[in-house]
Amino acid sequence: MAHKKWVVREADKERATVLSEKFNIDPFIAYMLTARGMGDDLTVSKFLSDSFETVSPFKFADMEEAAFTVGDAIDYGEKICVYGDYDCDGVTSTALLLSFLRREGADVFAYIPDREGEGYGLNKDAITKIHEDGAELIITVDNGISSVEEAEYIYSLGMRLVVTDHHQLGDVMPRAEAVVNPHREDNDLDFREYCGVGVAFKLICAMYEGDISELVDEYIDLVTIGTIADVVPLLGENRAFVKLGLDRINNSPRKSLVPFRNTASGKKFTSNDIAFQLCPRINAMGRMGSAMEAVDFLLSEDEAECEKMYELLTQQNSKRQNVEKEILDAIEQQISDNPKLVSERVIVIAGDGYHHGVIGIVASHILERYGKPAFVIGIDDDGVARGSARSVAGFNIHEAISACSGDLIKFGGHPLAAGITLNADKVDDFRQHINEFAYNNYDIMPPQELVIDCKLSPFYINTELVDNIAQLEPYGAENPSPVFGVYNMTVTEISPLSEGRHTRFELEKKGKRMKAAMFSHSPESLPIRVGDRVNAAVRVSKNLYNGKEYLSVHIADICLAGIDDDKYFKEKNDYELYRAKGTVCGTLYPDRDVCACIYKYLRACGGYDYSLDDLYFRLQSKATYGQLVIAIKAFVQAGLIDYSGKITLKTNTGKVDLDSVPVLRTLKGKMLSEQRN
Repeated sequence: MAHKKWVVREADKERATVLSEKFNIDPFIAYMLTARGMGDDLTVSKFLSDSFETVSPFKFADMEEAAFTVGDAIDYGEKICVYGDYDCDGVTSTALLLSFLRREGADVFAYIPDREGEGYGLNKDAITKIHEDGAELIITVDNGISSVEEAEYIYSLGMRLVVTDHHQLGDVMPRAEAVVNPHREDNDLDFREYCGVGVAFKLICAMYEGDISELVDEYIDLVTIGTIADVVPLLGENRAFVKLGLDRINNSPRKSLVPFRNTASGKKFTSNDIAFQLCPRINAMGRMGSAMEAVDFLLSEDEAECEKMYELLTQQNSKRQNVEKEILDAIEQQISDNPKLVSERVIVIAGDGYHHGVIGIVASHILERYGKPAFVIGIDDDGVARGSARSVAGFNIHEAISACSGDLIKFGGHPLAAGITLNADKVDDFRQHINEFAYNNYDIMPPQELVIDCKLSPFYINTELVDNIAQLEPYGAENPSPVFGVYNMTVTEISPLSEGRHTRFELEKKGKRMKAAMFSHSPESLPIRVGDRVNAAVRVSKNLYNGKEYLSVHIADICLAGIDDDKYFKEKNDYELYRAKGTVCGTLYPDRDVCACIYKYLRACGGYDYSLDDLYFRLQSKATYGQLVIAIKAFVQAGLIDYSGKITLKTNTGKVDLDSVPVLRTLKGKMLSEQRN
């Protein structure tokens, strides 16, 4: 688990006091709102409001043309194809528009491309098949904005196209009867961060001649699921969508969602429950099987069929998790065999047969584990390599890929996530070039950050706090579940949960004890011991058990107290620049005293089983990061230790002259050369 830089939000306390009095809200909630940048009256009023104020769909450019085109196709009995996408947003978009058009009497069918065989968006083979099936109009949902050549092909076959999408526009828009996209400059919109299903919902609102509330009642749950899944900001109309949708899912779910609702055991689902329990199941169908089966599931009215299909979704999600673990295990073995793979600024790892449906998730795990932008690339039997990337805020991965486009067949994405296709024999070149870009364009690589809403005493971590912050729900992008920092806690107990898959800590400060769980980390994997003084970043909720509510505290991150983040990241960057460019600074050379201190600690511990970063924190400023790493290399070269992710002491070693080992001789020579120059 990579060390994150904690960033504590700052709040205007005077403004918070004013908001608390004006809106009659708890002072702590007012403080939280100002800390999250919501300080003006209008923003706070809209955020706290339970009313649903829908934005006119005709504020979208081309919406009138889109509504007329689709309406005419229905009236004239033309066959329509809804062309969707295989992720959760695309599936809910497809289900929503397909259902609405059917109820309007349209001759309509849906097509979702296969993730493995076809990839994202419109493709000519699919268009040919759709034409052969008799379609005269194609409506895209959650895709299409970049399909310029494919749009021309649609028209060459005598069909027409309506595009509804939410992805960023390119230099040229595709030929179409209408292009509905919230990012068009000619929209009359104040809020533009809709997802695909949100745009599709706006289209059916534009087409519907009845009371819009009827559409809300019927489809708001689908809009909610897609909005949560696509991680668009839960502000503006998106927040209203999700509030209403959660109410529908909790109180009157459609038949397909009844099996999911029945898993709640009386608990009300939150946006986090949808994000981490339902959305992965829907996504799994597009990753491991057929996304159209997920569409059929969502629209099914047969209770027995819904139960059967929900079980299939669960099985596919378990299969996805198993495949994901297999790839992660294979990657960890690669890293163990070749630690240089994770020593660069950008991690690029490739393997034969990595399932394309899960490599994006795996890249997220690698980013989380090592704190660096990460590419995971699967190489097919035909020698074509397809990869997914995830990045940290501040390092634009799309910009970096663009600088290496000569190595690639195609690529696309956003600042934090991207996809690439290249020939397998170009992977090493790409790894070299993207790291050259990182070193040449970023003097300091942005660290992975964790935003802390505020520091709290453990005395305030209770169920009353949970009830208070419930006013901030639903949580999602740009309105995340609050994270609180509790500092200088003493670890009094560490125990395994769920057969060692998770860890429970008992923490204490000034007589106040607090139990907290950390998921997906076994006690053995964490470099924390009983007696340590730690800082913990926590989220709080309530659990229902035997009719009673209990406080639940989840640890998002934990680290030793007293760490100077700025010093750590600066020293680590100094060492990386030395390793990559030979840049020498005074924080690198471990003199005899520093080496003795480090080796004495290793002897006392009988070696060390965790990362060098964790060892650095244990030493607490007795060595800089560069001194530590170079000292460890010197110990290896001198035959004092073995290091392969863990440090093992060697026995029967005689007296050694560290000054003579290559790594220290080289560094000393460079330092002398720098002094002479």
